[in-house]
Amino acid sequence: MRLGFRGKIYLGFFSLLLIQGLVIFFWASQVMKESMLEEIKNRGISIGINLSSRMVEPILAMDFLRMKVLVDETVELGDDLFYTFVLDREGNPLIHTFKEGFPIALKTANTVLDNQKVSIQLLDTGDQLIYDYAVPVFINDNRLGTLRLGIFQTRAEKAVNKILISVIITIILAIFVAGIVGTLLLNPVTRSIKRLHDSSEQALKGNLDVKTAPMLKKNCWDLMQCNQKECPAYKNYHHRCWYMAGTLCSTCVEGEYAKKIDSCQQCQVYKQCSGDEIQSLAESFDAMTLSLNGNLSDLKSAESILNEQKTLLQTILDAIPDFISLQDHEGRYISVNRAFCEMLNKNKEEIVGKGNDDLFFGIQAELYNKEDKTILKTRIPLIKENRVAGSKGSRWLHVVKIPVLETKNHVKGLVCSGRDITELKLVQEQLTHAQKMESVGRLAAGVAHEINTPLGIILGYAQLLLEDVEKDGQVYKDVATIARQTKICSKIVADLLNFSRSSQRNITKFNINNAIKEVLSMVEHTFSLNHVIIKHEYDKMPLLMKGDKEKLKQVFINLLSNAFDAIKENGRILVKTEPGKLQNEIKISISDTGCGISKDNIKKIFEPFYTTKGPDQGTGLGLSITFGIIKEHNGTIKVYSPPLSGKKEDGGTQFIVELPSGLNRKKGKLNGEHSRTG
Repeated sequence: MRLGFRGKIYLGFFSLLLIQGLVIFFWASQVMKESMLEEIKNRGISIGINLSSRMVEPILAMDFLRMKVLVDETVELGDDLFYTFVLDREGNPLIHTFKEGFPIALKTANTVLDNQKVSIQLLDTGDQLIYDYAVPVFINDNRLGTLRLGIFQTRAEKAVNKILISVIITIILAIFVAGIVGTLLLNPVTRSIKRLHDSSEQALKGNLDVKTAPMLKKNCWDLMQCNQKECPAYKNYHHRCWYMAGTLCSTCVEGEYAKKIDSCQQCQVYKQCSGDEIQSLAESFDAMTLSLNGNLSDLKSAESILNEQKTLLQTILDAIPDFISLQDHEGRYISVNRAFCEMLNKNKEEIVGKGNDDLFFGIQAELYNKEDKTILKTRIPLIKENRVAGSKGSRWLHVVKIPVLETKNHVKGLVCSGRDITELKLVQEQLTHAQKMESVGRLAAGVAHEINTPLGIILGYAQLLLEDVEKDGQVYKDVATIARQTKICSKIVADLLNFSRSSQRNITKFNINNAIKEVLSMVEHTFSLNHVIIKHEYDKMPLLMKGDKEKLKQVFINLLSNAFDAIKENGRILVKTEPGKLQNEIKISISDTGCGISKDNIKKIFEPFYTTKGPDQGTGLGLSITFGIIKEHNGTIKVYSPPLSGKKEDGGTQFIVELPSGLNRKKGKLNGEHSRTG
C-alpha cells in the first residue's frame, strides 16, 4: 500500500528525528567510550609509575612483606584493579596479588624495554578484557625489575552503557513529543492539500468550475466599500480580485495577473485577505481553472478553424499532380498528398508514420536515407532526376528536397516534391534522336544514292574480271583486293542506313541468360583461335525480361567484338549477369583484359563515327548503335577503365548494361503492352 502525503511527511519527519538520534547516540557512545578508555589508560599509567617508584626501596632490601602491602593496597584502590605483581630483573615473580597462584603465561604477556616509560597491552582472558601495564623499576640507571598492573576494561564499558541508556530514553521522549507537535502542525496542511488534490482530479475530468480556496471573512467590495456590480470581482466569493483581469477598482492596473500583481500587493485587500503558501496555492489553482476555462473555448474555436484550413490545404495538395511529402527530422513521413500515395500504390494511413525502410526496397531505401540525412545535416536543398522501377515499368522523376527550418539553426524536417517526367524524357530522346537522324539520315541518304550505285558497278566488274583472269597471277590478286575493299565500303553504307532509320521491333519475353549463351556460341570458336577465353557467371535464377531479343543480341555481339579487338590475342573476357539494384532490373557486365580506354576517349566512344581503331578496322557506329538499342529498352550503359572489380595496373575495360525487365516478378505477368513496333 502506497503512503499518502501525510504518511510520507510523518515518515520523513520521524525518520529524520530517528537518524538524528542515532547519530547523536553513536557519536556520544564513541566519544564517551574513547574518553573512558583514555581515562583508564592514564589512570593505569599513573598508578603504575607511582607504585614502581615506591617499590625501589623494598626491592633493594628484598622486603617481601613491604612489597606485599604495597600491591595489596594498590588493588584495593578500586574494583576495576584486577591484579598487581612484581618481577625481578630475570623476569621471575617476587610478589603478586593472585589468590590461586601466579599464572605463568602472564609473565611474558607484556614486556617493557629499558628505554620505555610504560608498555600497555590489551589481554583477553576469555571472560574479561584487561589492560596490562608494564612499568620498569629503576634506581639511577640500574633496572631492578618490572611492575605489572591489570585493570578491567569491561567495568568501564558498563558505566558507559548506563549513560547511553539514559541518552536513548531521552531521544525516544524527544521523538514522541516532536511527533505530537508535528501532528498538530501537519493536519491543517494535509487537509488543504487533500482538498487541492480532489479539485485537481475534478479539473482533469473536465470540471473546471471547481472551488478550492476557502471563503474569506471579508471580501474586496466590503473592504473597499465598493458597489460596482459590473466589476468581475463583485460578489465573486471564490476568486481573488488580484488574479482577475478587468477589475474596476481605481487602484488596479489594467491587464492580467502578471501585469497587476505588483500594484495589488500594495493594496489593503491583498494585505488583509492573502493567506499562507497553501492558501495562495489554492487561490492560484482556482484562478488557473478560471483562465483555462476561458482559454479552452478559444482553443476549441481555433481548433475548428485549423481543421478547416488543414482540410482545405490537403484538398489543394491532393489536386496538385506533383507528388509532395513532408518528413520529420528522423525521416518519418508525417504528411503526403494523393499523388504520392498513388506513386507508392498505398493509402495515406499506410504511409504516415513510416520511414524509407518501410516503404522502399533495401538499396533504394538506403539511398533515400543517405540523401535525407545529408540534407538535414547540411541544410542544402537537393535537386535531381531519378529513374525508378515500378509496377508500371521504369519512370523518370524530377525530385526536389528542401529542408524545413524551425529556427535559424534547427532543422525540423524536409519537404520533398517531384513530378513524373518520363514523357518529357521520351520527348527529349525522340527529339535528340530525330535531330541526329535528320543529320545522319541526310548524310546516309546522300551516301546511299551517290556511292551505292558506283560501288555496285565496281563490285560487278571486279567479279567479272575475277572470272576472266588467271587465279595464280598478280592481276587476280589485285582485282580480288578491289572486290574486297568494295564490299567494305558497301558495309559502311549499310551501317549508315541502319543507324539512320528505325527498324521493326519484335517484343517478346525471353531469358537474358539464354540470349547471351546464343551469342557466345557464335563467337567462342573465333575468339579461341587468338587464345581469347570467354568466362561467364550467370545468375542462378532465370533473368526474364520483355524486349527485342535480336537487337539485344546485337548489343552483346558489339560489346564482345570490341573486347576482342582490344585484347587482340592471349586474354580473357568475363560475362556476368545478376539482378540490378532496383526492383525488376537486370545487370549485365562484360569485362576484358585488353588495352583499356583513356579518360578522354571514354566520353566520346558512344558518338557516331568515333573510333580508336586503325583504318579499315571499324566504322565507329557499333557502340552508337548499341547505345541506341539500350536506350530504346529504357536501359543504361556505363563504361569503366580499368574495371570496377579489377586492379588499376591490370588495365582492361568493363561495360555495365542495366535493363528494366518490364515484368512484374511477384505476379509473373507482363506489364504494359504485349508487343509494340517502332
